[in-house]
Amino acid sequence: MEVYKEIRRLQLGGVTSQRQAARLLGISRNTVKKYWNSNAVPWEHQSYERVSAVMTPEVIAFINACLDEDEQEKIKKQRHTARRIYQRLKEECGFTGSESSVRRIVHDMRATRKATQVYVPLRFAPGDSIQIDWGEATVYMNGEKVKVNLFCARMCHSCAPYVIAYYRQNLESFLDAIIHTFQYFGGVPRRLIFDNARVAVKSGFGVHAAAQDDYKRLSAHYGFEPVFCNPSSGNEKGLVENLVGYIRRNVCVPLPRVKDLDELNGKLLEKCTQYLEHQVEGRPNKVGVMLTEDRKCLQPIPRYVPDVSKKLYPVVSRYSTVTVETNRYSVPCCYCGKQAVVKAFPNHIEVWIGNKLVARHDRLFGRREEHLDLQHYLPILAQRGRAIRYARPVQSAVPVEFLNWLDSQNLKAKQMVELLELCADESYAAVMCGAVPIQDTSLVKEAGYSPCR
Repeated sequence: MEVYKEIRRLQLGGVTSQRQAARLLGISRNTVKKYWNSNAVPWEHQSYERVSAVMTPEVIAFINACLDEDEQEKIKKQRHTARRIYQRLKEECGFTGSESSVRRIVHDMRATRKATQVYVPLRFAPGDSIQIDWGEATVYMNGEKVKVNLFCARMCHSCAPYVIAYYRQNLESFLDAIIHTFQYFGGVPRRLIFDNARVAVKSGFGVHAAAQDDYKRLSAHYGFEPVFCNPSSGNEKGLVENLVGYIRRNVCVPLPRVKDLDELNGKLLEKCTQYLEHQVEGRPNKVGVMLTEDRKCLQPIPRYVPDVSKKLYPVVSRYSTVTVETNRYSVPCCYCGKQAVVKAFPNHIEVWIGNKLVARHDRLFGRREEHLDLQHYLPILAQRGRAIRYARPVQSAVPVEFLNWLDSQNLKAKQMVELLELCADESYAAVMCGAVPIQDTSLVKEAGYSPCR
């Protein structure tokens, strides 16, 4: 800058020779020539671009063909990298240039292609639409790493969020989450915008998608229109796509350590409530204020809440169990051989026989697992005393120390069952140590019950 200033001072002071100006300033005449006619200034730099001689039109066309193929296949994890294009150029075209030159041109081409994608800003009327989507996250539940599925919903007008976690992305979880969403927002929008996941779509995609029958029935009951996005068009529900990432970053980092799913859902609900104080860019008011506008325009929620459980109709087996997706659940042994109705909810199952609820279990999500309630087998164990020690319901529920203590008491089967029934209300340790008085179990008293002291 100082050199430029001195050149201009000499020029305006009457010096007409570039050679003389260079001699007076003690600098190169080329420098004086550069600034003499004011064709350039030192604070503006011209970008330097040089076209590599090896980047022939044929090479450029080959790279474009590779990128076009990636866009046509639409498989993100199997697309051409710059290195793979460079390798193919060497093998198929005899390319002699460097890998860095290919990397540079591929980077520029991808940036140009991305820049040509133009998005239209949208505005939704209050209460018009909700965007919904699924996301995955990993948490510590009871000290064990567990993958959970996050159902995310976001009002399109106010951007108000609602998130609830499930173990699986199955149909019953999907329908249950929609009902919870309506209850949280206090009404029903006119449209629900979702992608083409099979949990909601029976056939087709986009505007040609046919909704699953259960989803169609739910939309008829609550009075909303299911809208499906085009394939690979996450921009059509960009609000909820952003919400999935926001929840992962702000709730699931670091990995939450929770006791159960209810505690995790409490944390998610707390974050959704905090977000109401946030103001989204391009919105005139805070999320909570605009949510009030949304709620005024939502349709009312019907009084009847439909049963969204998955229905199965097994016969109770001779082991007094029913099977749901390869997993076995016990029912009271008096119902062996009866026709049952199993209602599979997102996180638990119910077994009904006639109009009576006979069993309820936490839902299992592995394969060939079992949940056997000891109380369901006590009547049959009272008749088959030798089976008590080896019965799976006993082994899975009763501590080994208590079983060893029972063996030392020389009790009959009915007497042992009485003690097991007592343990349903009291702890095993309390029964073993005599902290629980044996008043009603006359058979045990007659046998000479001797607690551990």
